[in-house]
Amino acid sequence: MGLCCHGAAMRLFILTSIVMVAFAANSVLNRLALADGEIGPSAFASIRVTAGALMLLALIFFRGGNKPSLSKPNVTAVLALCAYILGFSHAYISLDAGFGALLLFGAVQITMFIGAFIQRENLTLQKWIGAALAFSGLIYLLSPSNTGIDPLRAGLMTIAAIGWGIYSIIGRGAANPLKDTGMNFLYGVPIISLALLLFPDTTTITASGVLLAIISGAITSGLGYALWYAIIPQLQTSTAAVAQLTVPIIATAGGIVFLAEVIDSRFIIATTLVLCGVGISAYRRKPNTP
Repeated sequence: MGLCCHGAAMRLFILTSIVMVAFAANSVLNRLALADGEIGPSAFASIRVTAGALMLLALIFFRGGNKPSLSKPNVTAVLALCAYILGFSHAYISLDAGFGALLLFGAVQITMFIGAFIQRENLTLQKWIGAALAFSGLIYLLSPSNTGIDPLRAGLMTIAAIGWGIYSIIGRGAANPLKDTGMNFLYGVPIISLALLLFPDTTTITASGVLLAIISGAITSGLGYALWYAIIPQLQTSTAAVAQLTVPIIATAGGIVFLAEVIDSRFIIATTLVLCGVGISAYRRKPNTP
């Protein structure tokens, strides 16, 4: 029994880690596309959600055999997903990757902790200490900032964070993670396409920009979010919130690899604080056995 429980816990840890890498990859892909002027934020968001919908629908139909079926939308989940995708893309026009990631997942943490409180989840002192330690690591990494912050973009990222927090909380009740995620993306396509018409980009769309948006939509978003919906029911809301604080650290590492950023002592110390905080918050003592 002990080995079985240990194996299940390790599997959950590995799957959660994969999802966090996918989340971080979205930040890197979005920044690569927008920073180099390969595509505009509205087009990126539209292609991203469409590619995600097509990938997920293909999987749904493949698994459904000869009788695949669609389902009614969860309006709240669809709107929350759209708020996240649109806010995320438009915020990264001017926000640097580090501050954007801190703002996004810091606000996600707050949103999900409020959700955990409303759900009357047991928020122990251990969880609060772990969350505070992890968040302090992000603050240390990303401050002080030497550049001005665009209030509009910061506000959009905050909206994205609230949307993602709500979307994650809803995911805890997903009966069919793959289908639920696919439906959310499918019904999100017309909403985000409408945003593209209302707020058209001035940036020329390049093949590289389209490719980055497709990868973000089909793989790191579509498949990543389906996996997130599959594992989040196994996580407490507060634990899921704290786990996502690893994403800015992973995204920063991605910046070092793909954008030739230099690692320094600040990054190493911040990484240590975040990982220790996540470990403290997620740690569970083994029950005493006679």
